[in-house]
This record gives sequence, C-alpha cells and structure tokens, in this order.
Amino acid sequence: MLLVAATVVALVLQARHQATQTARDEVMVAGETFANSPGVVEALDSSDPTAVLQPYTEAVRKKSDLDNIVVSTTSGIRLTHRDPDLIGKHVVGPYKEAAQGKTLIHIFDGPVGPAVYAAVPVFRPDGSVAGVVYPEITIENVNETVGRQLPVFFGAAGAALVLAAGGSALVSGRLRRQTGGLGPVEMTRMYEHHNAVLHSVREGVLIVGGDGRLLLANDEARRLLGLPEDAEQQPVSDLGLATGLGELLAGGRTATDEVYLAGDRLLAVNVRSVNGHGGQAGRVVTLRDTTELQALTGRAEVARERLQLLYDAGVRIGTTLDVVRTAEELAQVAVPRFADVVSVELLDPVLRGEEPDGASTEMRRTAVAGLHEEHPFHAVGQLIRFLPTTPAAVSLAHGHTVLEPDLTASDGWRAQAPERAQQILDHGFHSWVAVPLWARGVVLGVANFWRTGESPAFEEDDRSFAEELGVRAAVCIDNARRYTREHSMAVELQRSLLPHGLPVQSAIEAAQRYLPAQAGVGGDWFDVITLPGARVALVVGDVVGHGLHAAATMGRLRTAVRNFSALDLPPDELLAHLDELVATLDTEGATGADSTGITGATCLYAIYDPVSAVCTVARAGHLGPALAHPDGTVTFPDIPVSPPLGLGAGLPIETATLHLPADSRLVLFTDGLIENRERDIDTGLTILRDVLTDQPRRTLEETCSAVMQALQPARPIDDIALLVARTRVLGPDKVAVWDVPSDPATVSRVRAETTQQLETWGLEEHTFATELIVSELVTNAIRYGTQPIRLRLLHDTRNLICEVSDASSTSPHLRRAATTDEGGRGLFLVAQCSQHWGTRYTPRGKVIWTEQSLRDRAPSPTVTEDDLLDQWTDEE
Repeated sequence: MLLVAATVVALVLQARHQATQTARDEVMVAGETFANSPGVVEALDSSDPTAVLQPYTEAVRKKSDLDNIVVSTTSGIRLTHRDPDLIGKHVVGPYKEAAQGKTLIHIFDGPVGPAVYAAVPVFRPDGSVAGVVYPEITIENVNETVGRQLPVFFGAAGAALVLAAGGSALVSGRLRRQTGGLGPVEMTRMYEHHNAVLHSVREGVLIVGGDGRLLLANDEARRLLGLPEDAEQQPVSDLGLATGLGELLAGGRTATDEVYLAGDRLLAVNVRSVNGHGGQAGRVVTLRDTTELQALTGRAEVARERLQLLYDAGVRIGTTLDVVRTAEELAQVAVPRFADVVSVELLDPVLRGEEPDGASTEMRRTAVAGLHEEHPFHAVGQLIRFLPTTPAAVSLAHGHTVLEPDLTASDGWRAQAPERAQQILDHGFHSWVAVPLWARGVVLGVANFWRTGESPAFEEDDRSFAEELGVRAAVCIDNARRYTREHSMAVELQRSLLPHGLPVQSAIEAAQRYLPAQAGVGGDWFDVITLPGARVALVVGDVVGHGLHAAATMGRLRTAVRNFSALDLPPDELLAHLDELVATLDTEGATGADSTGITGATCLYAIYDPVSAVCTVARAGHLGPALAHPDGTVTFPDIPVSPPLGLGAGLPIETATLHLPADSRLVLFTDGLIENRERDIDTGLTILRDVLTDQPRRTLEETCSAVMQALQPARPIDDIALLVARTRVLGPDKVAVWDVPSDPATVSRVRAETTQQLETWGLEEHTFATELIVSELVTNAIRYGTQPIRLRLLHDTRNLICEVSDASSTSPHLRRAATTDEGGRGLFLVAQCSQHWGTRYTPRGKVIWTEQSLRDRAPSPTVTEDDLLDQWTDEE
C-alpha cells in the first residue's frame, strides 16, 4: 500500500512538473513559429502593423491552447493583444534583452494564476530585430490535461493494489505449499542445516551457471579440485582444471560416474542440468574421490572378466565333436584375454579316439594360438617328449597345475632344449603355467599358457583360473575323443560292409565314390554284382538315419540283395522280396523290447545285358538314375517309382527298359549328393546334368571327381553314394546261337559246330571241356526239356559262357552217383569242367549256364572211359 501511495504522489508531482515544462515548451514553440512565419517581418515594417497582425494573432490564439499572443516593437509598444484597449500601451516585463535578439521565458503570477510567457525576437533578413513576439499560456490550462489523467492514475493504483494483495496471497500460499507449511523461522533453520550439510558432506558439490561461471562450490569440492578462495563467479575454464574435467564442466552434456584424473586423485563425476527459470540452464556437479576404491574395483573387474572368460569358454569350447578342433578352441579362447600364447599337447591315443592307458611324457602338439610367423616353439603336429623336469611333465606326473612366474629363475624347463629355451627367453616370454587335462580320471594331455612382453607375470590367482579352464576343456576333449572312437567304429563297420572293390567284368566299366556324413556314418550303399550270361546288376540304396544301427541295417539289406541276386531274379521280383524282408524286420523290431526297426529304406536295382544292350530298372522310393548318351546329351529316364521298402504292402513293382548303346554312362546316386539345406533337388539335378554334359569323353574316375567337386557340400549332413557305369556291348561276332531239335542225333552235330566256333575264336585249348559241357547240357535238354531248345555261346574278354535254354521249368540237380548207378554223373562232369554253373528261370522256361575262365589254364578233369560211355545208352 505504501508503495502504491508513494507511486501516486510521485506521479502527481511529476505531472505538475511536466505541466510547467510543457507550458514553457509550448510558448517557446509558438513564439519561434510565429516569429518565423512568412509576412511577419513585412507587417512589422509596414505603416500600420496592428491592422495586419491583430487579426492574424487572434486567429492563431483561438486555434491553439495559448491564452494570448502579443507583438511589440523593439521599444516595447504593443502592436497586438487579445484586449484591444491595451494595444499601443507599453509592455510590462523584461523586453529589452529580447529587443537585442535574445529569447526569454518567464513565469509570473497572473490574475488567473501562474502563467508562462516567452519573448521571442523577430529578425529581419539582415539580422536586425524587427519586433518581439510574446506568446502566453497559464499553467492551469496545462494542468487540465493532467487533471484528466489523475483518475486513470488512481484507478491504475487501485488495480495495482488489488493485484499486489492477491499476488501476495497467492505467492504466500504457494510458498507455504512448497515449503510444507514452514514459516520464516523454520525456513531459516532449514537453510542453516542445508548449508551445514553442504559444506560438511564428503562429496564435492558445484553449481555452474548457464554462462559457464562457477556459482557455488562446497568445501569438499574446493579440496578435491584445489580451487582458490575467489573461485566463485569465475568461468570454469579459468580455474586451471584438468583438460577432460574442465571440458566436461564447461560443456553442456550430462555425465554419470565418469572418472577423471585431478592431480593424484581419481574423481567420479556426475553432471545434471537444472532449469534456469527462463535464462540459460545451469548444471549441478557432484564429485566423489574413488582413488582408494579404484584398486578394489580393478580386482572386481578382473574377477568379472575371468567369469566372462569362463562363460565364453563354456560357449566356444566343444562346439564340435572333433578332438583337434576342440583343442584349437581352448587355445583361441584364452588368447589374448588370459595368455599371450597357448599350446595344447595331447597323447596320440586321444587323437585316435582311444583311451590312453596311462600318463606319458610323449605328446603331440595339437593346437597353438597367439604365435607369429617367427617363433621358437614346436610346430603343430610335432611329437614332443617332455623331460621329467619340465612343467608339462611335472603337471602330468603329479596331476596338478605347475606355475613358473619367472622363467629366467627356473632351470627345470631349460633341460628340455637349452637352445630353444634361450630363444623363448629372447622372444620375451617370462611366465608359464602348465595345466594337466584330466577327465574321468584319465589324463588326456596338457595345456600350456605363456605370457610375454609387457603382460604381467602369472600369479597364484591365475593358477586356479587356469585349472578351471583346463577342467572345462578336458571334458569337451574327452567327449570329442569318445565320439571319435564311436565314429571310427561306425565308419569301420560301414567300410567293411561296403564293397572293397568293384568286380572286373565285361558288361560295364564302373567307378564309385562314397562320402560319409560329418555327423556320423549313415546307411547309403552301392554294389556291382556279376550275373550269369555276362550280365551285371547295379544297386544303390539308402537307409534313413546315422550311426551303427543305420550301418548295420545297410549291411543286412546289401547282403539280402546279393542273396536275391544269386537267384537271378528280375528287378521287380527282387525288390518285392526285399520289401517283404524289410517289413518282416520292422515287425520283429517292433515286438522286441530293445530292438529297433528300419525307419526307412530305398533301393534302385538295375540289370544290364551287354548282348542286347538293354537295361531293366526298378526302384523303391529311390531317385532315378541319370543317363549320359554317347553324343553328350544327358537325360533323366522316367522310371516308375514304388513306395519305399517296407511300405509296399504287396503292391506290384513296375520296371522300365532302357536301351543303352555302347559308351553310355549310367549314373546312380543317393539323395545326399544333390539335396541339402542350401539347394533343392531340382537345382542339384540341374548341376548334375551340366557336369555330365561337359566333356563326355573323360574317364569314369574324372567323371566321379567332377560330380563330387560340383555337388559335394562343405559339411555334408547326409551320406553320399555315387556309382557311374559305362556300358559295353558284345557284338555279333562274340555270340553264337543254335536252335536244337528234339533229336538225340543232333548232339554230335552241335558238338562239331561248337568245336568249329571255338577254333574261330581261337579257343582251341578249351575245346575238350566245352564239348563235354555242350554234350551234357544239350542231351539233358533233349531228354527232359521241351521245345524250343537253344544253345548259345558267349565270348567276352574274360569268360566263355555256354547257355542251353528250353521251355521246361524243371531244373537238374548235382549229386554224386554211386558205382552201381547207370547215370547221374553228367552235371558232375559239367561242374568239373567249368568255373561256375547254374540255372536261371525266364518267363518262358529256364536256362542252364556255365562259365569257363579264359584267363586261367583250361581245366583237365579226370574222366574215365566209363564216364564217357555213361553219357549214351547201349543202343546209342
């Protein structure tokens, strides 16, 4: 209220002063304006100035706020006045100075109150004074304007008083709310407490303004930063702080527990921005001395890093079931986070998957990490015999970790190789830890950790950590060793069940490739089976799964296929029998408690006859073959597909007949060759087509290599079996055929024609045995068979084949005849004169066949006259 009253009084006084000043300004402006108006000088110098100037001054007075305008001569006689009676009278007041050219302003008390008038000279062009102008105005006239403003002043003062009272009440209430109802006394006490805490707390506190000046610093902040007494109100950049800390405090970013060096102290700095209430935002800075805590933090950080390294070791070691790879992972995970160089030496039996029979100082370096091109260490793969005094041998002998913190002060390890030891020291290696790798009570090898250069020497804390790392790695290495042993056993079993070599025969030229999966051996197999009549059977199959069970199942199926092939069954019948066998095995496996059935199997079976150049193919759930023609084109013949083995349920199996000219290449394969996770079957078949189309004249081995190179994945997840066969054809000059009538008299003619044919082929040394065979087989066909009867001789590069066919399904049996028997010795003579013989059935009868090897000396059977005479009756 006092403020408002004082303001109103000051405004009134100022208004009065302003009114007087305004009156002075108005008369001065009016006098100057009138004195310099055009025609005034001429009027003063005229013969009757009053007649000219009186109307003019009255007009000006009425239009302005002036009370009077008087014009006088330089001698003071009035020429104009608002009262005409005063014209011609002498002017009252100081006019002489004005007549001399000086402007005057004078305040006087007139009849109606204080007034202000001015005396303004009127100058001629030559500078002489022609007269004086006296404008006059009363101060009361000016105060009317001020009087009209006083209500506004008082109204504004009242409104200000109301606003001030209301604002005071609002501010007081808000302050009460913000201070929780505290009064001035409580606020003063709180301020004192806060001030005491601020300057006694063991944490530095700084308040920096938005302009970068230090506003407040408590005692701890002054001590930590070494601030002078007059530091406040100075720019932070002028306080001589460390570069990083000064930039942080002067900058605008926030910080949380950032560590800075201030002298010999490590300070943890926190920076937070605060609102500047419309100005620039300031910052609150807290400082903590972490010098003593840093040592504990360093040890905690080392422990954290060790735990992280152990975690990483658990993740990175043992990613594969490969012994060498696991040793490499151990070496790689410890470099450089724990050691500068790590080497792992394992016993040779461990690398082979075998269980070592005891600790030995002879180990093979399996993995090294951290070495550069030039180093004094043994190379990977080298067999090292450690002397008993070396840390590696001591750790194995006693079963504990050996720590050598200073190699220069240790002599035991020098005895291994003094020159190499000196080279190791020259390369800067100064500390060594040897950790035995034990798992399940069996020693596997040793891990050596080396430090060099500026790395600190190993300490006792490092010993326990190295042991923990070695224990984890040893378990993974032992798992890999056991897997290697089982994998080797499975591979060995599978290799023993697969063909060790392809048989040599005349029908085809064959080459093969087999690649087991990395995850373990599977059940893929292939086979080439020699059949009677110069024919050959090509087989490829697949058993679902991996491991010993799949390999054993594959062996059973391959054996069954060979046994069924011995019966000379056509492909459809053979697969039907194989399907029934698999179904039976599944049934037996399902009933046994510990038995496992065949989860899935496929097979493709093909028979190629080089005489007719025809190949009969049937498949049960397997992929069809690829056929590369002699002209280089490649096709995939449409072979009817039957359900996989064991799922046929008695359904008939269809076959396809392919005509294969000489030099055709028939490619059989399993799905692991063309299908994997990166490509589908169609893509694989396209690649196979391109490979087979390219360079059709290359050898079969080159073809197999090219196919495997193009289609073999980097890490095969399934077995791959590949069989490539190039066909051959027996020309008409290698085949002789005779139709034999049912007349015993034709036997001698047939025998003679056979002898003549053998002479044509240059096989005279086999004439005797062949005559006996032809005589016996033709005679039996005439006696016991039915028409048509046919004799066929086949001459390939290795064998002489004799076949006698007839329409009867009755087959002769070999038996040993007694001395009293009149017959029964014919087949015995046939078996003696041939290398192989047998019977195969056809849709129209049977064929009795024999094979004589052309690469061996012709057999000379012991035949008596009685044996020969028994071939004919007494009448014959």
